[in-house]
Amino acid sequence: MARAKVCGLTRDADVRAAVDAGADALGFIVDVDVDTPREITPATAEALIESVPPFVTTTLVTMPDSAAQAVTLAELVGADAIQIHGLPPGDVAVVVADFHGAVVPAVSTDEVAEYASVGHALLVDTPSEDGGGGTGETHDWEATRAATAELDRPVVLAGGLGPENVTDAVTAVDPYAVDVASGVEREGGVKDHDAVRAFVRRARGAS
Repeated sequence: MARAKVCGLTRDADVRAAVDAGADALGFIVDVDVDTPREITPATAEALIESVPPFVTTTLVTMPDSAAQAVTLAELVGADAIQIHGLPPGDVAVVVADFHGAVVPAVSTDEVAEYASVGHALLVDTPSEDGGGGTGETHDWEATRAATAELDRPVVLAGGLGPENVTDAVTAVDPYAVDVASGVEREGGVKDHDAVRAFVRRARGAS
């Protein structure tokens, strides 16, 4: 069984659908350097996060210029955790020291060893050329499993996942959790609630 994170939430209705589906974590994308329909303002993120019930982890997904910017933004929106794209390991370590919650650097398979000692978990994604995630493309799951086999912290698998392939992904990589954004959308930034339910159910049922 893998835990499930639904990322790129932009609307109250989609937050409620993800919570009702049993998602373990929700992701809110703020202040990123890529063009995505899932990016929201800090004020919107704060309002959506306030609506999330206890025991569902709220995650700020961001591409900060510095450790201080990441911590300040996460505290502003009230997130439980930070998923960081683009900061070097030393700066991620500063975020870990200064932030009250979990810090999860997002990396490619090739970067796993470089980030192995920082953060509370590693999210392995398929990066775009500018370093962001959310490409909607899978990567080599066997290579990811090999790269993370000796890791002493949880692995979150992302990149091109959806209801149709999450079972195979969990079987191949055996991650702690899986992360989905575009794979459960009917259009950019708007979730398909049936797909969200199917993704969470199949992630939990996979082994």
